[in-house]
Order: sequence, then structure tokens, then C-alpha cells
Amino acid sequence: MTALVIAEHDNATIKGATLNTVAAAAQCGGEVHVLIAGHNAGAAAAAAAQIAGVSKVIHADAEYLAHGLAENMAAQVLAIAGSYSHILFPATASGKNIAPRVAAKLDVGQISDITKVIAADTFERPIYAGNAIATVQSADATKVITVRTTGFDPAAATGGSAAVETQAAQADSGKSTFLGSEIAKSDRPELTAAKIIVSGGRALGSAEKFNEVMTPLADKLGAALGASRAAVDAGYAPNDWQVGQTGKIVAPQLYVACGISGAIQHLAGMKDSKVIVAINKDPEAPIFSVADYGLEADLFEAVPELIKAL
Repeated sequence: MTALVIAEHDNATIKGATLNTVAAAAQCGGEVHVLIAGHNAGAAAAAAAQIAGVSKVIHADAEYLAHGLAENMAAQVLAIAGSYSHILFPATASGKNIAPRVAAKLDVGQISDITKVIAADTFERPIYAGNAIATVQSADATKVITVRTTGFDPAAATGGSAAVETQAAQADSGKSTFLGSEIAKSDRPELTAAKIIVSGGRALGSAEKFNEVMTPLADKLGAALGASRAAVDAGYAPNDWQVGQTGKIVAPQLYVACGISGAIQHLAGMKDSKVIVAINKDPEAPIFSVADYGLEADLFEAVPELIKAL
């Protein structure tokens, strides 16, 4: 058995989600190969070759692979899919876009969002917003899998010495074209990769209060800023800060939830955090059921005091 990991990269460096996916692939048994499909992505291929546990890197290079368009990426994966028992993608926006196309073309069922590998054909995945864990067994010859990256510790980025093999790029599908992107730039850590996250909820009351109360705490802790869906829907925080079932799934070392009640959809996105601190004046707030440390207090008083103490 050999597993293929579809790497996420920026043509120069490997994104963290790839390391978690390699760790999951290693647990499937057999060798682990990594596909780097991009443009002028030699540096990314070299970085992938350094990942511990990877035995081969397959490098396909073409201008139309530069931005990871799903149609072209799926064609590239399908060109080599016959050699693999498992094809794994990070369960990110990109991976979720490509994996179903590959599964459909191979006429196999996709196994989504796995958090544990029990055996080469058996996996665990959360259902009902994480309230239950389903054990899924697949009889398909090729397992197409997306990996919830918070469920696996990342493979070491160095220590490996895989061979890099050049693969001919498949022809441009012509079905989609990359026109441009608007990248939100921030000095803060990326939300899904941050070791510390400070999140605010509806109780903050306004975008001004959100910024006034949460930003100094995040600055003090060197943390990324997150928000509940209620806060995002109310316009207190941008959409890319949303943590939860319909936002980003995170598992930092420390998660500080301020004024977040803890609706099930939010808990699904952060309950795997190593240490959870909740500040809420409602003693019945569900967030306290998952918190390691809970402070029943008015956040407008507690957070400034916390900042002073830090």
C-alpha cells in the first residue's frame, strides 16, 4: 500500500496543513508520497522532500497549476491515482474543492474529515457538529480522504530525504481561469496555525468594542483573533475570523473565549484546543462545559484587568 498526499503550498514553501496530512497518511501503512503541483515550485518540492516519513515527492510544473485550480489539480491527481491505495487531502477550502472531483472520477466514496486512522480501511470522523464520532470502513480499492488537520500532530518538517521525481503536467482543462486574489494581510499569526487564539462573541456589542477590548489582549498574548458566527454576522469581525462548524476548525495551545456562549456550532470548531479559557457573565453558558478555566465575570471588566495582570 502506498499513500499519496496532495500538498498545499505557495510554490515556495509547504503549508502546515500538509504536515498533518502526511502524519495521517503514515498511519495508513506503507509508503507516503507527496504531490507538488504548481509553477516554478522547485523550492516547495525540495521542502516536501525534507518532511519526515515521505519517501518520494512527485513534482508537476506548469503555469496553469500555479494557483491550484481544482479542475487542473484533479486531472493531475487522476493521472497518477492508479498507483495508490490512499489519496489524502487536507480538509481545507482547497482540499475540499479537489477531493470530490477525484472521488467522483474514480467512482469511489469520499471519506471526509477524518480525525483518526484505525486501520488501512477504517477511520473515525465527527458527525452532528462533533457530538458523535462515526467509524467508517471503506471497501473501495482507492480511498479518497480529507483529513481534519487538528486531529493529527504534524509530521516533522525536516529530517527526511525523499527523492524528487518529475511528472509531466496534464494539459490545461480550460474550464477555469485564475483572475486574481485579494489577500488579507496581517501581522498576526494565521488563525488555523496560531498557537494562541483570542475570540470574541456577540456580547461585545459592536465592532468598535470588539476592537477596543479584544485587540489589546491579542497583542499582549501574541495571539490570532477569532470570533463566533454571531459576532461575524453582526459585523463585529471579518468573515475570515469565524471559528466554528461553518468557519475555521482550530486547535491551538490556548483558546480564550470572551463573551461567547458556546453554541454547538462554535464548540465544533474549537473544542480540541489544548487549554480553553472562558470569560462569560452567564453561569449557564455552554462554553463552561468545555472550558479548562472559567471566569464568571463581565468581560468589559475582566479583560482589561487580565491585560494589566499580563
